[in-house]
Amino acid sequence: MTDRSNKNIERGQATREQLIAVATQLFAARGYEGTSIDAVQQGAGVSRGSLYHHFASKDALFEAVLEDIETRVGNEVVAAAAGTTDPVAGLRAGCLAWVRLAGDPVVQRILLIDAPAVLGWQRWRAMEEANALGVMKAALQEVADDGRLPHDLVNMFAHTLLASIDEVAMVVARSDDPGAAMKEGTYAVDALLQRLLG
Repeated sequence: MTDRSNKNIERGQATREQLIAVATQLFAARGYEGTSIDAVQQGAGVSRGSLYHHFASKDALFEAVLEDIETRVGNEVVAAAAGTTDPVAGLRAGCLAWVRLAGDPVVQRILLIDAPAVLGWQRWRAMEEANALGVMKAALQEVADDGRLPHDLVNMFAHTLLASIDEVAMVVARSDDPGAAMKEGTYAVDALLQRLLG
């Protein structure tokens, strides 16, 4: 590959990243419905052709933003659990990190409020499972390997916990008093993990 080709690829990647960054800010501030593709184009300082080269539609741009946020959330959840040596403590730290992230206005608006409406519940749930279910299963597998959960319950517990934690995150995101909801949600997550895993 020539230097010119490499530079074109790098420029293309930089433009794509700029479009995602601008769209993230706009979707978070204005919501999906309140954000126009023209506003993203102008905010990123690119031509309409350049925007459509990277994203065929507003929905495609929203999905790219959503994937970017899912990746960030996943990384932060894993990082929260990384410093622990006890598998249940690691699971708890990761779950509580997700509840705290539900208080982030960008995560709230894009991932928890607009995404289910824009994508539809089934697609949103499938995306959540693709991104978070594997992490949840891995954490519960460690708990099972530690002898604190039967191995044959790992899959079902992963689904149960993911659904429960997602619901707590939704309550926090939609609450008129997110601080109080987060406090209650944290207590609920602690109590749930205590009852399930001891």
